[in-house]
Amino acid sequence: MVTFSVHAQVKPNLGTVNRMMNDAKTQMDKGNYESANVIFRQIIEGNYTIPQEMPYYFAETLYHLEQYDNSANFLKKYLEINRSGGDHFEAAKALENKLAEPLLAIRSCQLCDRKGYRYEPCSKCHGEKITEKSCQFCKSRGEVGCTTCMGSGLVTRRNVFNIIEYHECAKCSNTGRTICPVCEGTKQELITCMVCKGNGTQVSDQLCDHIGEINHTHEKIGN
Repeated sequence: MVTFSVHAQVKPNLGTVNRMMNDAKTQMDKGNYESANVIFRQIIEGNYTIPQEMPYYFAETLYHLEQYDNSANFLKKYLEINRSGGDHFEAAKALENKLAEPLLAIRSCQLCDRKGYRYEPCSKCHGEKITEKSCQFCKSRGEVGCTTCMGSGLVTRRNVFNIIEYHECAKCSNTGRTICPVCEGTKQELITCMVCKGNGTQVSDQLCDHIGEINHTHEKIGN
């Protein structure tokens, strides 16, 4: 989400900002909201003094681009700055009402995050929630030293005459090695996917239409 400080004056070039604002509003009037979006972001990222009415225009632009959560954030900023004295106060309240339904749809949807961006299967685990890595317990050998014979392949017992006898270790069949109990000989161990944190999904850059399903169960994150 784009954030800004209304009072920042790193580049107090009002002529440049006014020109950019007029260009953005012209694009809005033409219905070219993507172009307007680019201009508004240039103003913010350029650290110019932000006109008090700009958050409303940006909120309106984002609404038409269906970026409802971001639109609501800028609209809230506009109302905080201007209260009832802004030139677009009534329009802002009307936009606030229009945002209510799509915001509710986002928060009720299990297919997207709270900003309205669609979940997709994790690019790392492909929805499995777990991934493989080299087994650390056996150092990717698939075997470990036998704990019964301590790797010797033999065990000792005292017979009835108190004489020590040596026998083949039944656990490892005299090899001194046993299958790794962690990876079970595969040399790989399963761990929780670090990319999706075990959710099986990650957020895409696509806005959600709240239709369809994801092909595996997951809990909504970010709430």
